[in-house]
Amino acid sequence: MGFILNIETATKNCSVCLAENGKAVVLTEHAGEGYSHAEKLHVFIEEALQKAGIAFSQLDAVAVSMGPGSYTGLRIGVSAAKGLCYSLNIPLLAIDTLELLARNTAVAEGVIVPMIDARRMEVYTAVFDKNYNKLRDTKAEIIIETSFEEIEDTIHLVGDGAAKCRELLNAERFVYHEEIIYPSAAQMAAVSFDKYKKSDTVDVAYFEPFYLKDFIAGK
Repeated sequence: MGFILNIETATKNCSVCLAENGKAVVLTEHAGEGYSHAEKLHVFIEEALQKAGIAFSQLDAVAVSMGPGSYTGLRIGVSAAKGLCYSLNIPLLAIDTLELLARNTAVAEGVIVPMIDARRMEVYTAVFDKNYNKLRDTKAEIIIETSFEEIEDTIHLVGDGAAKCRELLNAERFVYHEEIIYPSAAQMAAVSFDKYKKSDTVDVAYFEPFYLKDFIAGK
């Protein structure tokens, strides 16, 4: 038996998934305009365990979306995950947020470019093939007309950062998906279980989210 609590708070979506042996058992999530993760996350965690009839002591690990994404959202998710792992003495697993966003999209051909809005014309992005293997490392990229010109294949742009690219990236090879999707803890189930089996864990005391950029406080 392997019960893993998966937590995703890197974007507007506050998402919690309880998984057993890599299969989602309970998913609770909400994507709203205002970030309310601090109020919702612990409620969602308790609801997920109650619905599954699982006690905290039965958890084998906690997985958290590691970023990039919202500075505040990441801090909330990682702090909650670390607190649970420390108190329960169980391992912490860290999952690439952009991989989760890519896995929320199924394509038959081409590449997937997940995009998380990083303000103005900048996005956090990477490139994945249709089997979700990473082809290009994660980076913060300012979108210009020549972005991704090195990729000759069909490019599927997904995530809340994709919409603002339509005017500049309008060639036929760019495919936009009408519905805005966010990373979800549902996509963490299989990935976190695979990491758990491989003992691919991170240090509970010293792990920090992958912010990618320094935090800048608004006025």
